[in-house]
Amino acid sequence: MMLRGYLVAAGTCVALSFLVPDGSSWQVAVQVLTGYLAVAAVVTGALRHRGAGRAAWLAFAAGIGGNVTGILVEAYNLHVNNEYEAPGWADLGYLSLYPALAAGLVLLIRRRSEGHDWGALVDATTVTTGLGLLAWVFMIRPAITEAGLSPLAHLAGVAYPVGDVLLLAMLARLLLGGGTRSTAYRLIGASACLFLVGDVTWAVYNTVGVEPGPAAHRLLGAVYLLAYVLFGYAGLHRSAAQIGESAGAPPKLGPGLLVLLTLASLMAPLLLLGQIAAGEVTDALPIAICSIVLFLLVVIRMAQLLRQLEAQTARVRELSRTDELTGLPNRRAWGSELPAAVERARRDGAGLAVAMLDLDHFKRFNDEYGHPAGDRLLKSAAAAWSEQLRGTDHLARYGGEEFIALLPGADTGESLQVLRRLMAATPLGQTFSAGLAQWNGVETSDELVARADAALYTAKRAGRDRVEVAQPATDARLTPR
Repeated sequence: MMLRGYLVAAGTCVALSFLVPDGSSWQVAVQVLTGYLAVAAVVTGALRHRGAGRAAWLAFAAGIGGNVTGILVEAYNLHVNNEYEAPGWADLGYLSLYPALAAGLVLLIRRRSEGHDWGALVDATTVTTGLGLLAWVFMIRPAITEAGLSPLAHLAGVAYPVGDVLLLAMLARLLLGGGTRSTAYRLIGASACLFLVGDVTWAVYNTVGVEPGPAAHRLLGAVYLLAYVLFGYAGLHRSAAQIGESAGAPPKLGPGLLVLLTLASLMAPLLLLGQIAAGEVTDALPIAICSIVLFLLVVIRMAQLLRQLEAQTARVRELSRTDELTGLPNRRAWGSELPAAVERARRDGAGLAVAMLDLDHFKRFNDEYGHPAGDRLLKSAAAAWSEQLRGTDHLARYGGEEFIALLPGADTGESLQVLRRLMAATPLGQTFSAGLAQWNGVETSDELVARADAALYTAKRAGRDRVEVAQPATDARLTPR
């Protein structure tokens, strides 16, 4: 209800700004009322939502309040003192918008980021550097070199575009980082963009030396008023409380972001070509510095992407060799580990045994307690058995409810002791059957596993809950599975 009332009041003010006389006290009253309504909405939302980003919302309210106060101070000097000399006290109010919004955005970025998101930082720096060069060429340098101004006026003229670059940097970092993309988040981004659009438009008018007409003046004023309204709307929206919450992984380097980074990286050479075509290169040093910085940023981003690709490749390789449910090595990993263990045993003349384990009546357990309980049994059994193995032993999930253990350096007696410990540690009152095969020194790894598998089925046919030692390889009668 409060949000609806605010939108009605703020919308009415924006509409009235097109109806009241341009430059009149009524117009000032509408602008100031719109701004202070936004401040009240942001403060009310910050106190009501109790979210993680309350400090950021209060910083936004302070910046908007200072900017609106600048309108009031300028109007007082014009309508009461009949004069206003720039720069003045009103400029302090106008300029307070930039550090306050930047501080609020920094607070949101820190809240929304898990650790250091270096990729988003490099991307934001690239965008800011490219657009910052534009600000230097068309806004900052003209303000510095403009003749007939006092040092204070030069300082004020430079402060506005510098504030825009600062706001742009924080906004780019926010939009390119991780976190929830809520309605309040989008409204803040849209409002900050409107402030930048208004400032850039005024800078263009000042650069070309043209005074905007009444219609253009009203439209520019409406841009700032709409920016106020969007901030107030964001502060009262129910998603404002979650705007400081992290959403984990940052966004991917999609086509839109890639195009933006490409345009920012090409900004310096494009400006140089434009000045060469115009017949005068006036910003050679800034363009050269910007080109170097952008080149280094591109190299850094490429290195980050390569490291990320290497980490993902290693992760995929690890997942391909790990059972997702139990965390044990899977059959693929076992297929490469066993031949290597056989070759080591052949080289060192050491003993080697393989045990095939099968949980008894697992299907019945699943039918009685459900598949989630069956998954928990597999996980807990894998964890309990792993604790009972020796430091040199390896346990893998062979498939379904079957597991296989590699026991290097063990003879039959030592292997049976290990398996008895595993039987005693089996959780949830369950049992398993096992087939144990001792390597004979000449057989292949496949033949060794086949003997253990045959012994397992002998144990199951003999009544389960037991360990069956495989017959020697020369006498084995392998039972087809």
